[in-house]
Amino acid sequence: MNQPAEHVVIGQLGAVYGVKGWLKIQSYTDDVEAIFDYHPWQIRKQGKVQEVQVEEWRRHNKGLIAKLAGVDDRDAAHLMTGADIIIEAEQLPELPEDEFYWRDLIGMTVVNTDGYNMGTVDQLMATASNDVMVVKANSNDAFGRSERLIPFIQSQYIQEVDKVNKRIVVDWPSDF
Repeated sequence: MNQPAEHVVIGQLGAVYGVKGWLKIQSYTDDVEAIFDYHPWQIRKQGKVQEVQVEEWRRHNKGLIAKLAGVDDRDAAHLMTGADIIIEAEQLPELPEDEFYWRDLIGMTVVNTDGYNMGTVDQLMATASNDVMVVKANSNDAFGRSERLIPFIQSQYIQEVDKVNKRIVVDWPSDF
């Protein structure tokens, strides 16, 4: 029995641009134009998923716009606004050993260098200075914490990411 493919959101269809079916594109890829390296796109809106092809795209001011095949007017484009752009996870490139996709870190157990189990990674947030792990504490947290925010700075706070055992070792005090 085949397992369903894991999907990753790489962007979102924004507002309509013009009258010929173009849409603004919000890219979540590191290099914003790299969103167009992935195909086919699937778009998901209100739980419905459909495959789409990018007919044409270009930079516009500081953003991106795209024309999808079969979307030829403003009304058709308007129906797609707000849809997530998704791809199958296996389309993502392999990363070097010391780099990670956020989706791979979520759910990992976080333990500090003293061996204290701080909880599990609930999400990651991008901030102006660095990424931050939101670690949901265990219900029996000795310090009464419900969550901790730990900067994801390798070799400073992040000592080890063990993908196999789904465990992150941090140099972070238990009571902080």
